Amino acid sequence: MADTCGQVLLGSGLTVLSHPLMYIKVLIQVGHEPLPPSLGRNLFGRQVYQLPGLFAYAKHIIKIDGKVGLFKGLGPRLCAGTIGTVVHSKVVQKCQEQGAPQQKAADGSLQYVVNETTKEMIARSCATIVTHPFHVITLRCMVQFIGRESKYSGVLDSIVTVYREEGILGFFAGLIPRLLGDVLSLWICNLLAHLINTYAIDDSMSHTGEMKNCSQAVTGFFASMLTYPFVLVSNLMAVNDCGLAGGLPPYASVYPTWVDCWRHLSREGNMSRGNSLFFRKIPAGKMYAIEQKRFF
Repeated sequence: MADTCGQVLLGSGLTVLSHPLMYIKVLIQVGHEPLPPSLGRNLFGRQVYQLPGLFAYAKHIIKIDGKVGLFKGLGPRLCAGTIGTVVHSKVVQKCQEQGAPQQKAADGSLQYVVNETTKEMIARSCATIVTHPFHVITLRCMVQFIGRESKYSGVLDSIVTVYREEGILGFFAGLIPRLLGDVLSLWICNLLAHLINTYAIDDSMSHTGEMKNCSQAVTGFFASMLTYPFVLVSNLMAVNDCGLAGGLPPYASVYPTWVDCWRHLSREGNMSRGNSLFFRKIPAGKMYAIEQKRFF
């Protein structure tokens, strides 16, 4: 119990600190670009037009809503984090109790990695399903910035609003791609880390433990990059056609299913939109328009 409370407190603190970054990321994911591009330099020193990055976007939000405006949607996100931590902890404990009588696989073996990853997958999936309604409300609170709405305010009021307009299914908009992304990311990360630790790192080497932790972090980053499109599609479907300007035409298309959303983004080449908050290149069509204006 004490461990769970500690995890909740730590998670809540990290959530508060990271919330402005997530807020800006969500607005970029849905395609909100209120600031014009500027001439800057890429990693190779070449002059290119770039969309505003994290700090410029944050200044824009502060100019309109003040510093408090960077924390829209924090309430439901804290609820999701707290409930998710408790559910995850309880499910992991239950899985360990049920697996106790069985013969344990040797630490570091492939069977051990598969067993542990399966338990973690079940725990994460349960936590995601239970907390997804709060995730949906969080995203909609953020997207209200685009149309300056106040449809979603308090957590309880937002729950009533979603249920009244969309029923139970409204709370689980975008759930399937989110679950798929979580599961794929977990398996890719753990299996790649196992391969690296088994075949690339010699146990006789010094600092073996640190190297294995580093490999886990690297494979986690790689897995998150590969599965980012699932995160993007999930967030777009959570706000799609929900009555907010940011999820309705002419600002955004209406997608019947998340597969349609995936196909549309894929055709446009926008599957990585919002993945970077610093070096943000302009789509080819928009770049062409800028160059035409510049020279003519």
